[in-house]
Amino acid sequence: MTTLVDRYLVDNRAGWRLGVTRTRDPRARTRGARPVLIVPGYGMNSFIFGFHPKGPSFLDSLAARGLEVWTVDLRGQGRSIRARGTLDYGLADLAVEDIGATIAHVLANTETGSRQVDLVGCSLGAALAFAHVACVPDAPVHAIVSMGGLVTFRAVHPALRLAFASPRLLGLVRLRNTRRLARLALPVFAKLAPSLLSIYINERSTDLTQSERMVQTVEDPHPRINREIAEWIARRDLVVRGVNVSARLPELSHPFLCVVAAHDGIVLPETARHTFDVIGSPHKELLVVGEPDLPIAHADLFLCTGAQERVFAPIADFLLADRQPRDSSS
Repeated sequence: MTTLVDRYLVDNRAGWRLGVTRTRDPRARTRGARPVLIVPGYGMNSFIFGFHPKGPSFLDSLAARGLEVWTVDLRGQGRSIRARGTLDYGLADLAVEDIGATIAHVLANTETGSRQVDLVGCSLGAALAFAHVACVPDAPVHAIVSMGGLVTFRAVHPALRLAFASPRLLGLVRLRNTRRLARLALPVFAKLAPSLLSIYINERSTDLTQSERMVQTVEDPHPRINREIAEWIARRDLVVRGVNVSARLPELSHPFLCVVAAHDGIVLPETARHTFDVIGSPHKELLVVGEPDLPIAHADLFLCTGAQERVFAPIADFLLADRQPRDSSS
């Protein structure tokens, strides 16, 4: 496969230049396919979409199916650069300004000719995607895919609830060098305490021998966003700039694929599936990944052995199945 990669820095009009990347295979281009924009989750960047320890990455797998695939590093992630922008930003800024600026750039530069994008939200990225379409009703978004994502906290793992127990304290603490810590801790936990690690990634399902490369996706958490997540957990509903995104779900009609990791301890399956249960989309699909002999947790969705067939191919099938533009007035 001849994969072409283009890299951009996109002005979000809030003092940041966002790292945006396009991956495509011109020989595999599929007529009528929309550009796909992948939005990363919290404490991570887009590196993981282009990496897999035992085969083609998520990006390569989608590009091989003829999709033009875009990723974004939101402010504070990956290749993004702070010019004059403030460090005091929150979920709403990422969901509205950053995703909005990236969608505009994608549609201005896509070779598909499409006037709409498909959004793939990973973990918190799914919440940001839904917040965007809820706050920007005329957003040029066709379909949405949630990969281990959420909108409403139906259930919370005890460890996560404990970590986010105090919104005020979390808003005061800024953690640094998280990637270095992950580089040291991941192989130790994998060897000595795999059960503790398994709420995020399973050594039974994912080859962890390349953990040195995997941790390149790790980013430092952000105090304000920590506080907002803690408040969100306590409230359960996602509220962004006065818009109750959770309450808006039954009104949304975007084609929707909900990918649930059956052994996820970060976004529990009940929480991940809730979006599928309540969204008003006439076309929605549910994909639950993981079995007792191959447990799939949060990060395993991108890294597990066989992810190409279990996860990446069904997502490509969904994105390619409906190539007619959605009526934005619906």
